[in-house]
Amino acid sequence: MTTNEYPVVLNKAAFEAGNGDVVDSNVNVVNEMYAELLNSDEIAPAALNSYFVDFYLTQALAGGFAQYVFTVPEREDVDAFVRAGLEGMGAARHLELFNRTAAAFDALSEDEAEAYLDGELDESEPASASVALLDELDGEFEALLEEEDIVDLNAAYLRSQPELLVLNDEDLEAHIAERVALIPDLDERQAEAKEEALANAPEFEVIIRELCDVAGYTLEKITMGDPNYQHDGETILAWHFSTDHGDFIMIEDEDEAFMIHPETKEIIAAVEFEESDEFVEA
Repeated sequence: MTTNEYPVVLNKAAFEAGNGDVVDSNVNVVNEMYAELLNSDEIAPAALNSYFVDFYLTQALAGGFAQYVFTVPEREDVDAFVRAGLEGMGAARHLELFNRTAAAFDALSEDEAEAYLDGELDESEPASASVALLDELDGEFEALLEEEDIVDLNAAYLRSQPELLVLNDEDLEAHIAERVALIPDLDERQAEAKEEALANAPEFEVIIRELCDVAGYTLEKITMGDPNYQHDGETILAWHFSTDHGDFIMIEDEDEAFMIHPETKEIIAAVEFEESDEFVEA
């Protein structure tokens, strides 16, 4: 299946609602596809164009072009989707303004860019002409929305796609699952995603996952931290979590962490801490 053959997929209830619901539905579907490890070249280009145009709109309304740039420091790919989306949905004036604003930002010096992004201009000195221009363009963007509504144009763009699937919740979930099943290197992607998630996870989550691995259980959800848990006559911090074998608690001391059954207090698994912050099975 080539890139152009992937359909735009929308939720049926949202499709039959307002324009904002249609755009939000596409955002939700694309987010779900990304979460299920589909890559950009495995998602309909029109869906991505719409997705990133909405992202640009959201950021610009929250804090001008500076907010957009701050959120997407590596802009080349995202800029391309925004441009393609604005052009495809007929937002010609917004496309022209986006190009002018992007060019104006890219022409800033390093100090000017920092001042613009921080929004902390020295009040004792007037803003440079380049930074002042960007502030003016931000104002122009908000005024243009009154005349060229991006949400309405975006929704019409999605509705007009020749390759379009409008599905109920159950069928939409099944469709994404079918697409995921076709990923040739799914195991590799899942392993990379897991490694990345662990690298960014808080320490308590890493410990809980290690304990679950030792026990041979699958972690389902970390439900809460309890700073008043009573253990051996002491008040300590405990983390409650659920697995495919039921609910458990994680507590730790200086040297070890323990996975405990909340009712029987049986130790299900334990790991020792090493100086390198890695864990070893106790």
